[in-house]
Amino acid sequence: MPQAMHHIFGDTPIPRYVQLADLFRQRLDKGVWLPGSVLPSIEQLMEEFEVARVTVRQAISLLAEEGLLSPQRGRGTFVTGKATTRRQLRVETTLGDLVAMYSGDRPEHATLAEDIASPVIFERDGIAAPKYFHLRRVHSRNGERYCVISIYVDYRVFRRAPSRFRRELALPVLTSLPGLKIASARQTLTISTADVETSRLLGIAVNTPMAEVRRVMCGPDRTVIYLAEVSYRGDYIHLEMDLKP
Repeated sequence: MPQAMHHIFGDTPIPRYVQLADLFRQRLDKGVWLPGSVLPSIEQLMEEFEVARVTVRQAISLLAEEGLLSPQRGRGTFVTGKATTRRQLRVETTLGDLVAMYSGDRPEHATLAEDIASPVIFERDGIAAPKYFHLRRVHSRNGERYCVISIYVDYRVFRRAPSRFRRELALPVLTSLPGLKIASARQTLTISTADVETSRLLGIAVNTPMAEVRRVMCGPDRTVIYLAEVSYRGDYIHLEMDLKP
């Protein structure tokens, strides 16, 4: 039987205790609950989030398994650590910084599709290559899925290292190919919400905040040699900008 609509958690099929654990994890991340402190009582949490006792206990148990909380009989639930399972991804503003970030990144990725397909290329992007190799993947860390990415690589470039493009993250492979010159690169970020397909692939609720990132890289002749469209969970994105006086 589906759960009734809840004003905090909505009617998503994701178990309520998982969503509650996620809210608890956010409080740990933000320092609302500091290491060594004691959580509010189960009764207080039940009242605040309007959930059953078993839901609170399940959420606490989930975070205890991660080593973040320690429920102690008769004493309460202690914070034992700060949530660090999620690594926020910086939205870099230079190609060098972006490549450096991905060169040190080792997320797990599952390929959803690979084929020959053409991306939508606007006039401002550059000139389309004759053919593109397309990879669609879900990236995850510590078993938690955080983005869906569609990658289009100029097929002539893809043929230079097909096994690496299939096995590794595409951007570090692209920038490590000898003699390949990237003459221009641009990235745009748009705030949106998760649609039905994205919510299913990432295991999140429909309309969860998302960051849509589009990256385009061109060769010296303005041919688009790499185009990526990435849908990130909003809580994985960290945007920091220098404001020049």
